[in-house]
Amino acid sequence: MDWKIGDVNGDGILDTVYLYGNVDGSPSIFADNITLVIHDGWSNKSTTVHFKNNAGYNARLFLGDFNNNHIPDIMVSIDTGGSGGYGIFYIYSFKNNNLTELFNFDKYNEEYTFQLNYADFYKVRVESHSPYRLFIIDISTKGPDYLSEFYDANGRLKKPIVGGVLALGVVNPIITNNKSYNFDLVALQRMIGPTNADTLGYVENLLSWKGSQFHSNRLSVSIPFE
Repeated sequence: MDWKIGDVNGDGILDTVYLYGNVDGSPSIFADNITLVIHDGWSNKSTTVHFKNNAGYNARLFLGDFNNNHIPDIMVSIDTGGSGGYGIFYIYSFKNNNLTELFNFDKYNEEYTFQLNYADFYKVRVESHSPYRLFIIDISTKGPDYLSEFYDANGRLKKPIVGGVLALGVVNPIITNNKSYNFDLVALQRMIGPTNADTLGYVENLLSWKGSQFHSNRLSVSIPFE
């Protein structure tokens, strides 16, 4: 399905990292039983990693140093498909042939939770619980047909309207410091109105490695041009 070459255990010899799966058709088609295999270039021994969530589309690998130890880590990304646009993401360190999980999308979704509520005068409140942040989105450009469904002629809500912030959809590695060449992560979650088809924008979370885990370095929201 995908494979990459890099010295992921730090012994100075290139290793080969593979993603295998049961594929019906081309590699971009749905696959299940997706499995990570790390082949040690020095000993020719292989380490197999099984995922709790191991089915989806476009399974792919990325090698890059996320935890600042100058050894490439292994990032696995899998699209789940469907209207939600969710993704499966894992990152592992394999320093000294010891497998350590650095990032798990399930744990991220449990930690970073949000509430999205419509407010009077064509505003939407997006609240993050940890860390606590409050964002106010102006949806007045949505047009009269959309707004009249929720607001009266004075711009007040006809009734409470609740939207949502979906689970992780995209996690992209990014270099923010050209001197270090270590990778941070940009995590994106889609903000929706009362229906899944009603995209209001995205929560963007810049994650940087600090100590023994990723921490939020910048939390923001973005809205598309109408």
